[in-house]
Amino acid sequence: MNIRTLIIGIGLFFVAQSLSWFQTNGQFINTWIKNNPFWVAALFGIPVGMSYIYGTTYIVEAFNGKLWPSRLIGFATGIFSFTFLTYIFMNEGINLKTSIILLLATTIVVLQIFWK
Repeated sequence: MNIRTLIIGIGLFFVAQSLSWFQTNGQFINTWIKNNPFWVAALFGIPVGMSYIYGTTYIVEAFNGKLWPSRLIGFATGIFSFTFLTYIFMNEGINLKTSIILLLATTIVVLQIFWK
């Protein structure tokens, strides 16, 4: 496994997941985003799509052509970015249920990377 390729892929997934968060939830923190959903979709659509496409490319390459790891790592990065951005921008704290979900997401990534 090429760790550098994996890290690039994970980074691109974090970018995609974070931009997706602002695209869908920005309406709750910014009136322009709320009042202009077409422009938000247009402006965010290409960067989000390209980040997902290239993130998947890098992770599949890191796992020697296997697609499942990219899906599960994408899921886990979405959980982490959602947690962080929701805490920062919406003041929604992390309770016991969310903590367990974060632990499970971490377990998914660790299993994908280290279980041969």
